[in-house]
Amino acid sequence: MALLPDLARSPALREFTYWMHRYRRTWRGTVVVNVANPLLFLAAMGVGLGRLVDDGGSDHLHGASYLAFFAPGLLAAAAMQNAFLDSAGPVFQSARQRGNYRAAAATPMRPADIFTGHLLFTGFRVLTSALAFVAVIVATGAVPWRHSLLLLPAALLTGLAFAAPVAAWAVTVTQSTRINGVFRFVLLPMYMFSGTFYSTTQLPDWLQAVVSVTPLYQGIQLCRELALGTAAPLDSGAHVLYLAAMATAGLLLGRRSYTRHLYG
Repeated sequence: MALLPDLARSPALREFTYWMHRYRRTWRGTVVVNVANPLLFLAAMGVGLGRLVDDGGSDHLHGASYLAFFAPGLLAAAAMQNAFLDSAGPVFQSARQRGNYRAAAATPMRPADIFTGHLLFTGFRVLTSALAFVAVIVATGAVPWRHSLLLLPAALLTGLAFAAPVAAWAVTVTQSTRINGVFRFVLLPMYMFSGTFYSTTQLPDWLQAVVSVTPLYQGIQLCRELALGTAAPLDSGAHVLYLAAMATAGLLLGRRSYTRHLYG
């Protein structure tokens, strides 16, 4: 059985269309969180703090400016954050007794279609936010335009590596405090320690080993290697396989958990 249905004939497109109709009424409110916040971080940390780092010099940057080092890491971190925000709370609310998932499940649409359609929308949100971010970092000269095109699929893959497993889990959640706890105690530590702001080689060896197996670290390394033009087929291929495996596992788990909880 294919993981993703034939979208040209799939009811999943109806679920995707539903979320797009909602988004037409709410997109202005999401601009601050999904686009403005990362750009403000980029300006404050990459440009402001970056001047101090560049003046002092750092062997950990391997000759790159701090802005060029920081920007792709922030792109991956923003993809993670956007994916979580669009696939945790919305899934939890939609799966409640009066949520839109329940209405959709009462139609011929299957839970797998509902899951796939929502995941398509989350991917759309991650990609469009990444497009705005990449346009800015190219305009600032942090990343050459010839490298920027590869950053978009890398950011999308990073986002899906979080979105699919998170959605598969969020549909089972019964209390919103659990979602807040995961954001606070899982995502934020990854955000701080996975190399977004500095090279992980500055961390203790034991912490480097822990960080290296997190999906955000894999996404950051992939985006950074592509942006700096240092990507090697073996290393970048390993990052891609890791992230693809996470997304695939999420797809498999999501099809089961959506069926169990929407038909339960």
